[in-house]
Amino acid sequence: MPNRDRNAKPNRRRRRSGWIEITNALLSLIVLGLLVLGAGVLFMAQQFYADGPARQEASFVVERGSSLSTVAERLENQGIIGNRWIFQMGGWAMRKQRDIKAGEFVLPASSSMAAVLKEITEGTPVARRVTIPEGWTSWQVAQEIGKDAHILTGELVGPPPEGSVLPGSYDYSREDTRQSVLDQMQARMNGQLAEAWASCSPEVCGADAPIKTPQELVTLASIVERETGVPAERGQVAAVFVNRLRKGMRLQSDPTIIYGITRGEGPLGRGLKRSEIEAKTPYNTYQVDGLPAGPIANPGVQSLRAVANPDDVDYLYFVAAGAVPSDGHLFATNYADHRRNVAKYREVERRQAIEAEVEAEAAKDAIEAAEAAASGETVAGPASTPQ
Repeated sequence: MPNRDRNAKPNRRRRRSGWIEITNALLSLIVLGLLVLGAGVLFMAQQFYADGPARQEASFVVERGSSLSTVAERLENQGIIGNRWIFQMGGWAMRKQRDIKAGEFVLPASSSMAAVLKEITEGTPVARRVTIPEGWTSWQVAQEIGKDAHILTGELVGPPPEGSVLPGSYDYSREDTRQSVLDQMQARMNGQLAEAWASCSPEVCGADAPIKTPQELVTLASIVERETGVPAERGQVAAVFVNRLRKGMRLQSDPTIIYGITRGEGPLGRGLKRSEIEAKTPYNTYQVDGLPAGPIANPGVQSLRAVANPDDVDYLYFVAAGAVPSDGHLFATNYADHRRNVAKYREVERRQAIEAEVEAEAAKDAIEAAEAAASGETVAGPASTPQ
């Protein structure tokens, strides 16, 4: 028995020593693994925050629904980041994989992966915008949307129906097509027209009123839009036309004749001829009763509202008050007062012509005096202007 006990103690020590060695080995492997992992994390962090490979500013588009991995692959392919895997791991570590925004982003040269990730998850996409002024024709709208500068894809079949577009500013991205932008404009017009029609006075809109349909409201609003560029006058101009419709008087609007000639494809560039005023066309409101065949432009919201609820005035006539549109108009309730207003406008035209002639003569005198002085003659003073 004593001999067996002496032999057992070394075996237990050996077994205990073996477990210690295994434990030490495992701990060593764990420490080594942690060191390797730490070194790897440190390396990836250094790469994640280091300057990127792009040597100039870059434009990058994130399409709707793009995943972090898709974005990372495209960034690497475009040379904006150096390693897609590090970019993805950085995104996962920062829990940004669900925060990616769609749109176009401008990334500065040498942007780090961290900076790129922040921009596409927290930054503001580039705002691209197309603006349609009030009173533009659909031909002008199509020309504007079709410009290469707008970076839109696809082609329009042709100009949209006249009066179907609501003027204003519309934001778009690189993903949008010309047709999708036009669809926005037409949807906005449909919405604003529905509101204007719903708010229209019963004395103005309805089966027994001057304006019988929403399309007729757009047509008259387009005429109001083309007749005045002074916002405060829209309600008065609309009242003139509504009052004339009630009395069965023709609208006698010059812009309708011009549209019948040009179809909205650019300005006429000259005054109207007598033959054009006397020509019986669907758009000549000097010759046709009621409204013209259709809208002559795309009216804005204020013109739609002005026709729906015109000013409560008895005006039947108006004429320009000055030589420029911002001078507005002179309004009258009867033809005699209107003729007096026309005479005032003619006087303004006459004075403007005289002033233009005087300015031209003064310019000629100045040139002649300069030439005389250059040739060595004595120039006593400006020549008198003939009266």
